[in-house]
Amino acid sequence: MPAGVVRAQRAGDGADFLQLDPAGVPTRELTSWLVDALRTGIADGRLAAGVLLPASRVLAADLGVSRGVVVEAYQRLREEGLVSARQGAGTTVLPVRRAAEPVPGRPPAGPPGPEAPFPLPWRGRTEIDLSPGVPDLSAFPRAAWLRAERAALAEAGAADLGYGDPRGNRRLRTVLAGWLARTRGLRAAPDDIIVVTGVAQALALLGQVLRARGTTEVAVEDPGSRGARLQLAHWGLEPVPVPVDGHGLQAGALARSGLRAALLTPAHQFPTGVVLAPDRRRELVGWAAAGGLVIEDDYDAEHRYDRPPVPALQASAPDRIAFAGSTSKTLAPGMRLGWLIPPRWLRADLAAAKHGSDLGSPALPQLVLAKLIASGELERHIRLVRQRQRARRNALLAALREYLPRARIQGVAAGLHLLVTLPDLGDQLDDAALASRIEATGVLVHPLSMHRVAPGPPGLVLGYAAHAPGQLHEAARRIASATR
Repeated sequence: MPAGVVRAQRAGDGADFLQLDPAGVPTRELTSWLVDALRTGIADGRLAAGVLLPASRVLAADLGVSRGVVVEAYQRLREEGLVSARQGAGTTVLPVRRAAEPVPGRPPAGPPGPEAPFPLPWRGRTEIDLSPGVPDLSAFPRAAWLRAERAALAEAGAADLGYGDPRGNRRLRTVLAGWLARTRGLRAAPDDIIVVTGVAQALALLGQVLRARGTTEVAVEDPGSRGARLQLAHWGLEPVPVPVDGHGLQAGALARSGLRAALLTPAHQFPTGVVLAPDRRRELVGWAAAGGLVIEDDYDAEHRYDRPPVPALQASAPDRIAFAGSTSKTLAPGMRLGWLIPPRWLRADLAAAKHGSDLGSPALPQLVLAKLIASGELERHIRLVRQRQRARRNALLAALREYLPRARIQGVAAGLHLLVTLPDLGDQLDDAALASRIEATGVLVHPLSMHRVAPGPPGLVLGYAAHAPGQLHEAARRIASATR
């Protein structure tokens, strides 16, 4: 038996293991019943980290159920990150991951919006965290990454592991240029690309350079990412809200504002989920051509289910649009891999700012990402993740329609979150107070007001990517109970 693994006690007859008794449970509900029982045992400590669960065949015999019930239950727990399973080693309980207690002087972990490491004011201990912008970390392609890393190390020369070009490894910038042209319609050469540690660093570099050039204000979407607003403000740019409606950012309001820079999420607006309409795109490009700068955050562009792909804005005006993207939602935020494709008149200043910030991004992850793209592994991974996320989207959507049938749900066709508004509760609803009541049930959500500057209709922003369908169904039930 591996070190640190404790074998759970069970008897030869009956189900002494957790005193499980399926008597009275309808056949079609056996799997959910078993998942709930095991999840409860993990939560209350009866199944501590390191406990080896009974073999599926053995537990099925003890309970008098089919082995498929136990296999499916173990699979659901694995998807929730509660157990691990390795061939020949069995299924083992993992340490329960809880949100860290805030440390004085240090913000607690967790992004309040896309690519922004700033704290949620009410983040605490919750069972189901539906924060938007959190991908399915259990889907990280470990085997593919390991293969690519071995190949990259075998081929890397000494120069590849040095400081190198602060804009990033040439090999990665070359494959990125081709991949972004194929998948996002971008017009960029390798020399146009700066490898960054995510969209957060892209905003940081742009903030420094624009401030040095005399820009003091940037238009932002309202509602829009609170984290992005905080990021811009940190670097000395005042975020000025411009309204978003069902067609995206109101380009006419932007033109009337007199602002010369704007940050947008046109492919999948955060948090409403709308796509920037064609006429708005034309108006925005016209505004940029007259001297404006568009910062295009390609947020959630890869995750689409019921609509065709939306090409990037950058191809329409590459000399007036700074395009930023990352692998945070396709691989994992912790990889800290992203790209910035600025207009050429900003490129030298941004490269200098990147060099001054960190001398350049880590070399080995760049080489590995280049391998994943060149081999087609990244696109295969994205397709597989898209299938899983569609199933999770469907599960949350069905549960919300069951428990909150009068709710209005937006952002369904793409992305990793839904926006829920509750017309029956009125426009005077305090969605922050509602989010606190929901958190008391063990579910963390974002109130829409958190991502607003100007007053507007209340709502809830629910991320679904990190949870299995069963958890999402339970989350919807608790959300509905808190609204009553």
